[in-house]
Amino acid sequence: MELIAYFLSLKPLNLLSALPGNIVQGIIWGIMALGVFITFRLLNFADLTVDGTFAAGGAVTVVLILAGIPAPIALAIATIVGLLGGLVTGFLHTILGIPDILAGILTQISFWSINLLVLDGANRAVNVDKYHLIVSLRNISSSIVTMLVFAAVLVSILYWYFGTEQGSAIRATGNNPQMVKAQGINIDFMKVLALGLSNCLVAFSGGLMSQFQGFADIKMGQGAIVIGLAAVIIGEVIGDALIGKYMNFYIKLVFVVLGGVIYYFVIGLVMWLRMPTDLLKLFTASVVAIFLAIPYLKAKTNNSFVFANKGGAQKNA
Repeated sequence: MELIAYFLSLKPLNLLSALPGNIVQGIIWGIMALGVFITFRLLNFADLTVDGTFAAGGAVTVVLILAGIPAPIALAIATIVGLLGGLVTGFLHTILGIPDILAGILTQISFWSINLLVLDGANRAVNVDKYHLIVSLRNISSSIVTMLVFAAVLVSILYWYFGTEQGSAIRATGNNPQMVKAQGINIDFMKVLALGLSNCLVAFSGGLMSQFQGFADIKMGQGAIVIGLAAVIIGEVIGDALIGKYMNFYIKLVFVVLGGVIYYFVIGLVMWLRMPTDLLKLFTASVVAIFLAIPYLKAKTNNSFVFANKGGAQKNA
């Protein structure tokens, strides 16, 4: 009876009313996931800098808007800050020889102090009614259109760039660095360049998120890498299930953004079901683990069937 009463207490209209906001936030996280995709999939680099650059993007954007700088310019400057963060991680890894994970952690920790100095405290709010923001909770329909345009433009630019000679060199660096080095390409430069580009996108999304939610917080980047990985993995698994071998690089980028939307919709569903918010991080980690395991288990199952078929064929022979 208690279970029936619980489900009867849920209001479907509340879930529907939250859906537009979840779509906007999902696209913002999807753009951040594009940055994670560059390092995680293309470069094969475990970059933990994103937790710091996401918060830095939000902090710089809010502080500059409060100082009277127009939101687009503030967002552009925040993006440059993300670029610098990625370059620092790249230099620590390539020049000083620090392992990729540790280099990202060092930059991430440094950003914690930097963000505190920028915000002059733990958080800063920006008045939606006083300032003209690019995206806002007060204007959901306009924010959805704006984010769709941003996502489409960024996906198109990335698709074009990674088809150029330099972009192809970055992709090759992640796939086979020895071969790329033998071709006379500076793989250290490619790593630094990719890390800078990745964290540009992460800081850009952080600046958009701070405008949408109306504040920047020192903790807003915590767990960003896990959310980014969740969006990437969810997008890849769903894209592979729907399109399979016909999924080209452009469609893969689209599904990465879509993965962010699906992820945030699931989070919205969890909140609507009134599950404990303290368990959200555990839920996110579980989702990532499940979607990471699906391709491996699928390949293992297929190989088992192939092996079984070969064994049966040999017996029949």
